Amino acid sequence: MDEPRKAKLTNAIAEWVAISCRPVLIVEDVGLKKIIRIASNDYTYALPSRQTIIRRIDNLYEEEKSTRAKELEQATSVCLTGDHWTSLGNHNYLGVTAHYIDGEWKLRSHALTVMKTEERHHADACADDFMHVAEQWNVENKVTALCTDSARNMIAAARQLPLDHVPCTAHSLQRSITVSLQNSVFDNALAKCRKVIGNFKHSPANQAELERQQKADGYKEGSLIQDVPTRWNSTLEMVQSVRRNEGPLRAVLATQTTKVAMPTAAEMDKYVTKLLGGEKYVSCSMVLPAICHILRVMESSNDDPAYMVKFKSTFTTDMEKRKEKANTSYLKIATALDPRVKDLKCLHRAERGEVWASLITLLKEEIQGSAPQQPVEEPPEPPKKRSSLLFVASDSESEEEDNPFEIEKCVSRYQAEPTISEEDCPLKWWSQHAGSHSRLACLAKKYLATPATSVPCERLFSLAGHIVAKKRVSLSSQHVIQLVCLSDWLGAKEEE
Repeated sequence: MDEPRKAKLTNAIAEWVAISCRPVLIVEDVGLKKIIRIASNDYTYALPSRQTIIRRIDNLYEEEKSTRAKELEQATSVCLTGDHWTSLGNHNYLGVTAHYIDGEWKLRSHALTVMKTEERHHADACADDFMHVAEQWNVENKVTALCTDSARNMIAAARQLPLDHVPCTAHSLQRSITVSLQNSVFDNALAKCRKVIGNFKHSPANQAELERQQKADGYKEGSLIQDVPTRWNSTLEMVQSVRRNEGPLRAVLATQTTKVAMPTAAEMDKYVTKLLGGEKYVSCSMVLPAICHILRVMESSNDDPAYMVKFKSTFTTDMEKRKEKANTSYLKIATALDPRVKDLKCLHRAERGEVWASLITLLKEEIQGSAPQQPVEEPPEPPKKRSSLLFVASDSESEEEDNPFEIEKCVSRYQAEPTISEEDCPLKWWSQHAGSHSRLACLAKKYLATPATSVPCERLFSLAGHIVAKKRVSLSSQHVIQLVCLSDWLGAKEEE
């Protein structure tokens, strides 16, 4: 191979190591060298050294970081998600992701960092870490919202920052389900499922016997899924795997001298599958409509058996309490700015007028040069806010829109627009109507970019744990940041 082709191959190996979380030591693998020699028909080819790959990864990180920094520079507002994670080596990390809408009304989302932290996760330290990341990326004047879980330290940290806090909806929903399942008849069915799966997971001989029975009965061969308390949807997946293999499981257990018993038909048909019907990930603007739908479904009827009435009552009570702790003022504005659900049917009639009045107030405050603020449900006398962040407004609005009376007309004109289907993209609608509603478009970019969950950070931690575990060597905190971010950035480009 000539030198340009060798350089291109070296860059490809560096990207592969970053995207697929391969250990850098893989360049010393004899088998890889043999494969490349055969593929290139160059039997003199030598793999690049570890130091060369590390240098290429460093350069690649700086290039990709510069690209992301330029994109963030063009954004008018940025939302962050953040969470802490402890590695198997007992090291603490903070993951932060950015979310914003670009000039073409496309939602952008990418990692900013997975930084190692030395201090305890107190509120002050968490707030300082978030500000430090924002300053590193020069977005301290653009950050408008922060989405985290509902841990006390995160809530307290958010109060110290001059931005809106949006609690993770997925965490709240998961906790409500967990609370409702405790001390209920569902416990017995789920416990049986766990014991059945454990009987095969922990015994290779039992697993082999199950696979033979699956093949004999014409079932697809595959292992069962055990649920994990911290993994969302895993309980549903566990139940589904038991249901899919109900025939082979009963046949194998019948031949064994074990006390493990399958859930009864009544438990499988009536309890679990009616309860765990699936889950949808929603945007910030769809949180209130989704909660409204869930609570409506959870209303008890005369046909419900006693166990279902108890579950629905427990779930509804817990979900209502968690809803009260959410930043509903922020969520209501986001809902109003989504053309799919701007009719606000998820709210009581009396609340709808208040939402539109709040939206008018936000626009007036923006014109007056102050940061838009809406009442946030927080305890009295919160800790003193830090240096305030600026909300960047568009300069393209006409002078007529600066008139308070014209602002009300602007909102009324938007209200009069017909709603769109839930399957349609709200950002596409805004890209076509931004010129007609320029003031509101500026707010829409802020609110619709806010994620409803902190799932992006959870994925970062999964990736970080994978990288740390596979490298088999001690990695510096900077290399962890580089590899996690590169895998996130380059992986997104590959998907596109």
